[in-house]
Amino acid sequence: MLVIKNLTKIYKGTDKGVSDITLHVEKGDIYAFIGHNGAGKTTLLKAVTGIHGFDAGTVEIDGIDITKDPIEVKRRIAYVPDNPDIYEFMTGIQYLNFIADIFGVSAADREARIREYGDRFEITGALGDLISGYSHGMKQKLVLISALLHEPKLLIMDEPFVGLDPKAAFLLKECMHKLTEQGCAIFFSTHVLDVAEKLCNKVAIIKEGHLIADGLMSEVVGDGASLESLFMETVSEGE
Repeated sequence: MLVIKNLTKIYKGTDKGVSDITLHVEKGDIYAFIGHNGAGKTTLLKAVTGIHGFDAGTVEIDGIDITKDPIEVKRRIAYVPDNPDIYEFMTGIQYLNFIADIFGVSAADREARIREYGDRFEITGALGDLISGYSHGMKQKLVLISALLHEPKLLIMDEPFVGLDPKAAFLLKECMHKLTEQGCAIFFSTHVLDVAEKLCNKVAIIKEGHLIADGLMSEVVGDGASLESLFMETVSEGE
């Protein structure tokens, strides 16, 4: 579903970015992407979604090269950023309909999905309110719902659990399982390592822009270890 080959993105005038990243995310995967602050997680996610260009390498989503047909790629994916910056002059329902219009979701489908996810995340009663009055957690829920409206083939999220209360985080995990059972692939960054270890079948660890481990969670972590202990060991090497 997502094939990243030798991707390099370095910010001009700095040594910050990512270098020679190769990674495959397949249908049905819940793939965790972890690393310390500044390691390059957000840079890679933005390059993969077409927000940033990149200096070398290729990105294919559902067999389509993002540099050759970026619009078609974006029809098939959804991206949840690390900070829910959305149009605060809109109401919640206006924003969801705006996103549904962009992706060509029919009136019947959007109504059913907005009702389903709005009720699930307990935000239906606030959809008529201006987004400017939403808390951070409510904005995060709204962005998550908007990402699910067109039933993406690949869901990419940057720290999706930040700002969610425990119940909403549990519901998001349920949604992630349901989506992958339907053939969706999920690739997301997180600092919540215990959740990643229990939720994900695969994991990649990045350090200073370089991929230092990736693969099946059971194989990367190993018997008798934990993702947290492995992460602390890998990021501490050389310090």
